[in-house]
Amino acid sequence: MARTVWDSTVGKKTVMAVSGIVMLLYLVVHMIGNLKIFFGAGEFNHYAHWLRTVGEPFMHYEWTLWIIRVVLVAAVIAHAVSAYQLSRRDIRARPNKYVHKKARASYATRTMRWGGIILALFIVWHLLDLTTGTVHSGGFESGKPYQNVVDTFSTWYGNTIYIVAVLAVGLHIRHGFWSAAQTLGVGSRTRDRALKTTANALALLLTAGFLAVPVGVMTGVVS
Repeated sequence: MARTVWDSTVGKKTVMAVSGIVMLLYLVVHMIGNLKIFFGAGEFNHYAHWLRTVGEPFMHYEWTLWIIRVVLVAAVIAHAVSAYQLSRRDIRARPNKYVHKKARASYATRTMRWGGIILALFIVWHLLDLTTGTVHSGGFESGKPYQNVVDTFSTWYGNTIYIVAVLAVGLHIRHGFWSAAQTLGVGSRTRDRALKTTANALALLLTAGFLAVPVGVMTGVVS
């Protein structure tokens, strides 16, 4: 039954919608956590340490964090695979390109695929920069995320990569949230306007929230 659902177009769209919502919820929580940097190094570093001790003593050190990571990786893979397979299925269904593009296609809609690629590359860079320190610019210090974040956003390329990725996230959410609602049967004629407004508000809120950190470092508010 699971294979039958996965092989269907509706099944793949549902997987894509659910995995997208999981990632969206994570982004909201992650943004709130990031904003703690404006309360100083002590507050931000304490928050980062708390993430590794959530659930103790029932959960071992970092177990909860690793569960979250595994769920996120599964969501990212499910989202990417379903998106790719739906794209290939769509191409096979209409091998000849349309003579005229749809007039109503928004910029976010036309760039969803490229946006997904940008985000996938960013996730890899972000982990190598602030989690493992492999590509970190200022001498990675384990256990000092505040200083590591300041180091990253003290470089022009760190800011450029992050800002481009955050803008891609905003566009992705703006279209993806509404699309997921339609897939899951939430959308209707009476709800479409509210759903689009919610999608725009979420995209704007998350974009502004994530951009606040590099802007804070660049302006000296965070130093």
